[in-house]
Amino acid sequence: MNPKEKTMREEARAAIIEALKNGFDDYYSDLHHEVFNTNYYIIGTREAKEALEEYGVWDAISKVQEYEKDNFGEVYTDLSNPEKLVNMLYYIIGEEVIWEMLNNSRTWRLYWNYRADEETNNKILKELSEWV
Repeated sequence: MNPKEKTMREEARAAIIEALKNGFDDYYSDLHHEVFNTNYYIIGTREAKEALEEYGVWDAISKVQEYEKDNFGEVYTDLSNPEKLVNMLYYIIGEEVIWEMLNNSRTWRLYWNYRADEETNNKILKELSEWV
């Protein structure tokens, strides 16, 4: 794993934990959408290009293409647009991190199809803190 991917994974974990701490109250199965699809990871072409260079432009393109072909049957992201590419990359990494975290929280797995509440969020956060 390259250093930029490691950083992005840590940022994704932090964003997920922050959402749970801040009272996420939608369905747990929608947490990925809420955290990774309602805001941008990076805004600005220059910053996006820098992040992609750190990650590896070709590696980012390959990861996005593979993900979209596997999940959507074709590539939808404009791979020539650095902002769109890096934000889709972060979305994908966020999904991977969600699954890792889910596999390390019995409570989260049990309540995946349920609406979040403060008590359950706290149980999940406790389990995740023991895992990390």
